Amino acid sequence: MSRLGRLLSEALPPIVFGGLVLVVWEVGVDVLEIQRFLLPKPSAIAEAFWEQRDELWNAGLYTFSEAVLGFVLGSSAGIVVAVVLARFRRVGGALLPYFVAAGAIPIVAFAPIANAWFGIEKGSKIFIAAVLCFLPVMVNTLRGLTSVRPAQIELMRSYAASDLAIFRRVRVPASLPFVFAALKVASVLAMIGAIVGEYFGGSQEQLGIVIKNAAALFNFETAWAAIVVACLLGVSFYLAVVLLERLVMQRYPAQEGSA
Repeated sequence: MSRLGRLLSEALPPIVFGGLVLVVWEVGVDVLEIQRFLLPKPSAIAEAFWEQRDELWNAGLYTFSEAVLGFVLGSSAGIVVAVVLARFRRVGGALLPYFVAAGAIPIVAFAPIANAWFGIEKGSKIFIAAVLCFLPVMVNTLRGLTSVRPAQIELMRSYAASDLAIFRRVRVPASLPFVFAALKVASVLAMIGAIVGEYFGGSQEQLGIVIKNAAALFNFETAWAAIVVACLLGVSFYLAVVLLERLVMQRYPAQEGSA
């Protein structure tokens, strides 16, 4: 009961705030006479969402599958590269600026190139999502792996622990808070990357195409309804990572410091 009460106390403020925003939004559109192409009413968006729920959810799940695959590939690559760079510090110092430069490329500029490399279907969108996830996961994991207190390393070496044992028992637990912080950011970036990549072509079932076509036809209620679907899927993805973090951190206590 205490856990349920704590969850309710945490969930109540954002629910109340969200309800107030919707009420102000609904009333404000009429009072300020805002045109529907600028900002439709929440009630109109909800109506469009309900009437086209099958189409919107099918498109959302299609895009969500791209985001999840990109998240898995990009995050896995980021963790592997971080482990290598943590082991070979000089190599890391030489390569890190290039990884940062690659991560700074705008999606709008990179998406057409990805389409040329992987086609306009799922492959290019997965690749874009993976690229967006790679850098934050790699940088945070690298920081976590190198944030161990020197005293912990010295203690493990005094017990004749191997480098593998030190990595598994000291560096991995120390890096987990950093890794999960990056994964939560990457879960959002993966959805953004998949949707933006879809603006440059692909199946009509994709959520980005639905938003683009609806806006082009001045069907702004449908466009906003599709955005709501994207938000719901993104929040669900984020909460799944949070749940995984809680399950894993029950086994591995966090450690702080630097080495």
